[in-house]
Amino acid sequence: MNGQKKVAFYTLGCKLNFSETSTISRNFKKEGFLRVAFDEVADIYVINTCSVTDNADKRFKTIVRNALRVNEQAFIVAIGCYAQLQPEELAAVDGVDLVLGTSEKFKITNYINDLTKNEVSEIHSCEIEDANFYDSSYSIGDRTRAFLKVQDGCDYKCTYCTIPLARGISRSDTLENVLKNAAEIASQNIKEIVLTGVNIGDYGKGELGNKKHEHTFYELVKELEKVTGIERIRISSIEPNLLTNDTIKFVSKSKTFVPHFHIPLQSGSNELLKLMKRRYTREVFANRVESIKNLMPNACIGVDVIVGFPGETDALFLETYQFLNELNISYLHVFTYSERPNTEAVEMDGVVAKNVRHKRSKMLRGLSAKKRRAFYESQIGNTVEVLFEHENKDGFIYGFSDNYVRVKTTFDEKLINSLHTVKLKEIDEQGEVLINFSTYSVC
Repeated sequence: MNGQKKVAFYTLGCKLNFSETSTISRNFKKEGFLRVAFDEVADIYVINTCSVTDNADKRFKTIVRNALRVNEQAFIVAIGCYAQLQPEELAAVDGVDLVLGTSEKFKITNYINDLTKNEVSEIHSCEIEDANFYDSSYSIGDRTRAFLKVQDGCDYKCTYCTIPLARGISRSDTLENVLKNAAEIASQNIKEIVLTGVNIGDYGKGELGNKKHEHTFYELVKELEKVTGIERIRISSIEPNLLTNDTIKFVSKSKTFVPHFHIPLQSGSNELLKLMKRRYTREVFANRVESIKNLMPNACIGVDVIVGFPGETDALFLETYQFLNELNISYLHVFTYSERPNTEAVEMDGVVAKNVRHKRSKMLRGLSAKKRRAFYESQIGNTVEVLFEHENKDGFIYGFSDNYVRVKTTFDEKLINSLHTVKLKEIDEQGEVLINFSTYSVC
C-alpha cells in the first residue's frame, strides 16, 4: 500500500469491547496505520459490535452510513459479538466489506490487503466452540482510565443471554501476563485501572488452557495490589455469587482498590431468578450488599436489573421494585428485556407487552435517580480523592471520586488526569456535586 493509511474505530457496548478495540488499534499502528477519529476521513472504519440489546444491533446500520458519508470509498469492517452471532446479517448491510468473528478479530490486519470495496462482503467466522484461546487486551490512550481485560467468555447458561454464544467458554489471562499489562499501563502515567471481562469473578479458569482454576479472583486482586505505579484499581461488574467475603474484606483495607462495586442482580424475585438460571437468590444478594456496607459505609454499589423478562407479572415486578428500594445501593443500570435468538427465554410463556416493559423501565430509572441523589447527599461534607478527566464541558471539568461520586469544578487544564483531595461541598440544580479543594498538589 502506498502512503500511510488511516484507520478509525467505533466501539459499541461494554468496557471489555473498549479494551479490545484499543489493542486492535495498536496492532494497526504496528502495521504502519495512523489512527484518526471516527468522524474524520479514513481508509478503514472498524466497528466493534455488541449484541446485548436490540438498540446496539440497530445502531450498526447508522454507524456504517455515517462512516460512508465521510468517505464513500472507505473499507468497512465489522467485528465483535454481533459479528460472531449474526455475520450474514451484518454482511448484508450496504457498504460493509468484511465481517470477522470472535477468533478472527485480533488477526484483522491479516485480512487487510486490498482496500478496494467488495461487491460481496467477506465473512470469516469460526464455530464458537473453537474460541477456546485467550487474547490479551487493555485500553490505553483513549481515556483517563485504562480497561484491563483479565478474563473472557462465560460458562453460565442464563436464559436471556447470548454472550456465551458470542464469546465462548470462560477462560483467563495468565496471572503473570495480567501483572505485566498492569505494569505497562502504570508506566504510561495512567492513574486508574478498571478490571474487565465477561465474568471476572470466574478469573483463573482456563488460565493455562484447561478448565480448572489455577488462581482465584481473590488471588488476582492481592497480586495486583503489589504492582507499583498504580494509584487506584476499580473492579467492574462481578457476579454476587463470586464476590467473596475475602475479596470484600481485602478491598476494605486496600490502598489501591477503591470502594466501588457493580453487582448484577437482574431481578429481585427468586421465582424469576430461577427462570433466568441465575446462580444466587435475592437473600444472597442482600447479604453481599450488607457485607460491603458494614465494612465500607461510604462504598458505592451499582446494580444491573432487567425489566420485562417473560413471566414478570405486576406482582413480581413490584417485588423487585420494593427489594431494590429497600437495599442500601447507589444507582441502577436498567435493561429492558429484548428477545435474543437462540436463547431459552425466547420460547418462554408470559411475554410482557412492550409498553409495559417501557413503563417498568421508566419506574426503575426514576428509582435509580432517587438512589443516586440519596447517595450523593450522604457524601456531602466528606473529603475524597478525585481523578479529573480531559474534557472541557461548558467551562467545567469533571472527575470521579474513589467511591464513584461524579464531581465538577471550573475547568483548569492543570487538573487533567491528576488526583486531588477535595471536599464535597453541595449538589447544584443539575444534581451534580460541587467541590472545594483541600489540597492542590498534582499527583
